Amino acid sequence: MRQVVLDTETTGLNAADHRIIEVGCIELVERRYSERKLHHYINPERQIEAGAEAVHGIRNADLADKPKFADIADELRAFISGAELIIHNAPFDVGFLDKEYRRLDPAHGSIGEWAHICDSLVMARKRYPGQANSLDALCKRLGVDNRGRELHGALLDARLLADVWLALTGGQVALGLETATSVRDLSGMKDLRAYAGQLPDVEISETEREAHRERLATIRELAGFCVWDTIGTNSSA
Repeated sequence: MRQVVLDTETTGLNAADHRIIEVGCIELVERRYSERKLHHYINPERQIEAGAEAVHGIRNADLADKPKFADIADELRAFISGAELIIHNAPFDVGFLDKEYRRLDPAHGSIGEWAHICDSLVMARKRYPGQANSLDALCKRLGVDNRGRELHGALLDARLLADVWLALTGGQVALGLETATSVRDLSGMKDLRAYAGQLPDVEISETEREAHRERLATIRELAGFCVWDTIGTNSSA
C-alpha cells in the first residue's frame, strides 16, 4: 500500500484567483516512512495576500527565482499518481491543484483521477465530533510533537499530518520487532508468543474488555487491518 501525504501553501484562499506557492509530499509504504519526498517552492506569478503571508511567512521576494508550476507539474503528477493521497481539508488543496493543472491544459482532468483522495479532516470529525480538528489540535490530542510549527509550511505540515494520520488510524506504525519490515510483513511475528510467559497475569474487568473490543473494532474500520488479529491470541475480542 502506497500513500502520499500532501500539503500546499498558497497566495490566498480562493483557488479561482490565487496560486500555489509551495507543495510538500511525504511517501508512506505499508504504513512506514519511505525515503522519498517531494518539495518545491513555486513562483506564483502574482502577489501574495498579506493574510496568507502572515500564515506561512513566505514573501514574493522569496519566490522570485523559484520554478513556476508548469516546471514541476510533471514531477508532481508522477509522484502522486496511483497512491492514496492523504490531505487535511482535501477540497482546499485539490481545488488549487486542479486549477493549476487545468490552467496548463484542460485535458489534465482532476488529480482525483490519478490518485485516491482521503480527507483526514473528514475522518477526524467522525472520530472527534464537536471538537477542534485542526492539524495543531490533532497533534496535541494524539501526542504528535509540533513545537517547531510557528508558521505553516507544506513539507513540515505534510510530515506532521503523516504522524497524525498513522496515530489516527490505529498507531500501528512499527512493531518494535527488527524481523518485521512493515506492519503487513508478519515474518518473524511467530516469535511474539515467546514473550507471553514473561508477562504478568493481570485481572481486567468486563468494562475494560469491552473497551478493548471497541478499540480493535475502530482500528479494523479505519485502517482495514489489525495486528492483534494475526498473532493467534485467544482473546474473545
